[in-house]
Amino acid sequence: MLYKLTIVLLFTGYLQGVAAQSLTRNTTGFHDGYYYSFWNDHSSGTASMTLEPKGRYTIQWTNIGNLTAGKGWRTGKEDRKITYKATFNGGSNGFLAVYGWTKDALIEYYVVENYGEWTPPGATELGTVDTDGGTYRIYKTLRINQPSIAGTATFYQYWSVRSTKRSRGTVTFANHVAAWRKYGMYLGHIWDYQIMETEGYKSSGYADVQLRTSATDETDK
Repeated sequence: MLYKLTIVLLFTGYLQGVAAQSLTRNTTGFHDGYYYSFWNDHSSGTASMTLEPKGRYTIQWTNIGNLTAGKGWRTGKEDRKITYKATFNGGSNGFLAVYGWTKDALIEYYVVENYGEWTPPGATELGTVDTDGGTYRIYKTLRINQPSIAGTATFYQYWSVRSTKRSRGTVTFANHVAAWRKYGMYLGHIWDYQIMETEGYKSSGYADVQLRTSATDETDK
């Protein structure tokens, strides 16, 4: 009888999936097969992220200083196609993006799909790339003595910012990498994490994000 009860409990747990998990402190880890990251500079306001089953997460921030959070993969890669759907309200300054880092060289990169009232990154446009049904503006910005995955450092940011906002679709990341190279913008040799990110800066907002690309890079139908 105990054996049968154990089987029933295990099967019930499998059907229910991994339990949701709420985050308010800076942390990284894995949840239901996906890598996640939550970082808040804690300079003002509040933020809370809830890790939902599979590739979904929700996040809300109020009068935040700077926040970046999302779900994705521990190791990024150039040829990943990232399919997602979301409900997104970026407020005065928030955005939804494919986001990640490389090392050697240390580069922070964004493919911005949606944004609030302010259009990032507030720099001079270098050019454009047409991909995935839209036009993206390309930028390169320099961060001096700022937080990074390697501690406080000076590094470049690479940006592709979609002209027409959207909250669902597929990002063919390789097309952005190829476009950046045309402008002398080369990513590093070592890939760090890559996530579907929500970011907020001196703003309030909300997002509900669902990755349709699985933790093993298959696209759910």
